[in-house]
Amino acid sequence: MRGGCQDAPQWLDAKTKSLPHPAVFQQNETNSIMNTSYNEDTIAAIATAPGEAGVAAVRISGPNAFSVADHVFVAKGPAPSQRKGQTFGFGKMVEADGTILDEVILLIMRAPHSYTGENTAEIQCHGGSMSSRRILRRVLEAGARLAEPGEFTKRAFLNGRMDLVQAEAVLDLIRARTDRAATAAVEQLEGNLSRRFDELYKSLIQVAAEIEAMLDFSEHELPESPLPDLAKRLVAVQQRIGSLLSTWEEGHVLREGVLVVIAGRANVGKSTLMNALLGHDRSIVSPIPGTTRDTIEEGLVLSGIPLKLVDTAGLRSTECAIEQEGIKRTRSKLDRADYYIYVIDASKELSEEDRETLAELKTDRCLVLLNKIDLGCHIKANQIPAAGLLETCLAQMTCIEDIKREFLKLLERNLPLDAPPHAVISERHRQLLVQADQDLAEALEMIGTTAEEQLVPAISCIRAAIERLGNVTGKEYHAELLDAVFSKFCVGK
Repeated sequence: MRGGCQDAPQWLDAKTKSLPHPAVFQQNETNSIMNTSYNEDTIAAIATAPGEAGVAAVRISGPNAFSVADHVFVAKGPAPSQRKGQTFGFGKMVEADGTILDEVILLIMRAPHSYTGENTAEIQCHGGSMSSRRILRRVLEAGARLAEPGEFTKRAFLNGRMDLVQAEAVLDLIRARTDRAATAAVEQLEGNLSRRFDELYKSLIQVAAEIEAMLDFSEHELPESPLPDLAKRLVAVQQRIGSLLSTWEEGHVLREGVLVVIAGRANVGKSTLMNALLGHDRSIVSPIPGTTRDTIEEGLVLSGIPLKLVDTAGLRSTECAIEQEGIKRTRSKLDRADYYIYVIDASKELSEEDRETLAELKTDRCLVLLNKIDLGCHIKANQIPAAGLLETCLAQMTCIEDIKREFLKLLERNLPLDAPPHAVISERHRQLLVQADQDLAEALEMIGTTAEEQLVPAISCIRAAIERLGNVTGKEYHAELLDAVFSKFCVGK
C-alpha cells in the first residue's frame, strides 16, 4: 500500500506528473485579493493585559509603522525609520507639542523578520492602564488605526508567517490554564499538527490527479486498472483522518475544560463536596433541603486537567416555582455534561428518582458517591450502574483525596493522561475532518463500482475533501472563515 505524496505512475505523461490537474486545486481568488489590499494601512493596539504591572507594550505594525514612530518617539541617535532592524533604543514618548508622556524602550523589527511579517515597532512603557492608553492615543493621532481583534495574528497568517492551525495555537497558548495545555499549544504552534494535515492534503491531490489523468487514456493504454491501488490510498487517508479525530476529546478537555456536574437529590451533600474539592466555601451548605436553587460553577485544575465544576439544585418533586426552575437547569446541565459525580444518601434505600436519573446518565462517565455511610449503608454496589463507585462521609472531610483519585481513574479510561502532551485537534478541525471523511467514503463507493462514468463524481467528492482540508490550514480560505477564527482573539494579538 502506498501512502503519502508519491511519484506519479509511469502511464502519466511528464506534464501531468509536474502539476495536479488544474480542476483539482484552484487558488481562491479571494485569497490573493485580500493579501494585496489588507496591508495598506498601519495598525496599533495595546499588547499587554490591563491592570497594574511593571511593563506595558503598545504594538504598531504596517507599512507606515516607522513613520508613526518617528512622530511620537524622541531619543539620541537616528530616528526610528533610520535604525536597523532587530534593535532597540531608550527614549521618550511625546505629544505633538513635545510634552513627555513616558520614558520608553522602542523595539524595531523590519519586515519580514517580525511577528506579522511587516515593519513593526513595539513601545515598552511603564505598566498600568493610563500610560499605555495615553501612548496608544498618541500613536493613533500620528496615523495608525486601532487594530481589530486578532488582527496582528491575521496579518501573520496572510503574510505567510503561519498557517491557520498555528494561528489558532497562539490563542490556545494565551488561554492555556495548565502546563499540559500550554505544551500542547506550543507543539501545535511549531507546526506538528499542520504537517499531518498537509500530508493528507498532498495525498489527496495526488490521488485526484491520477484519477483525472485516467480519463484522458483509453482502457488499452493503461497497463492495468489503477483503481484498486487508488482506493487503498484513499482508505489509508481515512485511517489517518480517524487517528486525528481520536485526539478531539483531549483537545476539547485542554481548551474548554471538563464539564463535571455534581448532581443528586436534595440534601445529600453536593454543596459540601463542591466546597471540599475547591478548598474554600463557594456553595451555601444547609440542612434545609432545596438550599441550592441555581447552578454554581467554578474552575479547578486536577493533575493538570482543567475542570469546570457545577453544583446543582437537588432533584426532587416540589411546588416551589423557583426551585422547579433550578431543577430544570440541573437537568439541562446534565444533558451537556462531560462527566458526572452523582451523590446519594446511602443511609436510606435507593430511591426510584435516583434509579431513573442514573439510568439516563452515561455509565462510563459517572462516579457515584454513596455518602453518609457513618449513618449506615443501605445500598448495595450492584444497584449502581456506574463506572466509578465510592463510599464516603463528606461531613468528616477525610475522603476528598480518594474522590479525586477515583475521578482521575474515570478520566484515564477516556483520555491518555499518561502520554506526553501533544498537539490535538479543535472542534473546527473535527467538523471539517468528519465532512472530509464522508466525502472520501462517497468517493470510495463510486470507485468501487469500477464504472468509468462514476469517476467524475468520485473526483468531485475528493475535491470537496481537499477543500475541507485546505480550510483547516488556510491553504484555501474566505473572509467568513478568517473572521470566525480571529474574532476570538484579543485586540492586541
